[in-house]
Amino acid sequence: MSRILATVIGILVLCSGTVHAGGLTVQEELGQRHLAGKGSYRWFGIKLYEAYLWQEKQGRADTALLDGRFVLELVYARELQGERIAASSIDEIRKLNMGSPDQHAAWLSLMRQVFSDVQEGTRLSGAYQAGQGVRFYRDGVLLKEIKDAEFARAFFSIWLDERTSAPNLRKQLLGQAS
Repeated sequence: MSRILATVIGILVLCSGTVHAGGLTVQEELGQRHLAGKGSYRWFGIKLYEAYLWQEKQGRADTALLDGRFVLELVYARELQGERIAASSIDEIRKLNMGSPDQHAAWLSLMRQVFSDVQEGTRLSGAYQAGQGVRFYRDGVLLKEIKDAEFARAFFSIWLDERTSAPNLRKQLLGQAS
């Protein structure tokens, strides 16, 4: 199982739940939202998940997203272990050369708390808040808010950075794929 697989698995999902997070429902994280792009992630031909990138403003997304607010949603196509999702995510962050070894250890611990095992149809979402952090949801229920801007930027860079291990998925999410 590749690192991007686990990373993708750990990825966040915007869903239609009505649970409140700090006064906001998952749907309200962005107010009026628009689908920037979507794509499938496959590992050796096996579909692992569908990814959706939601943004506040309509139009083509770009890496300036990391300076604003957005939601990354993953809908899993198969069963995956939460521990593997967390480990793959930290491996991808290391590959991007983001964070220090101490931060990696702390971030891995946080992700282990957030990412439990997923089944086919499980939705994980991450609501990114530039300069603040991220709120993670599972099937519309708030799992955890992490107020660490560096972690949030590193985590979402797994999919959005130009150096990602899944460049085709990145293009699809940013609406650049034909």
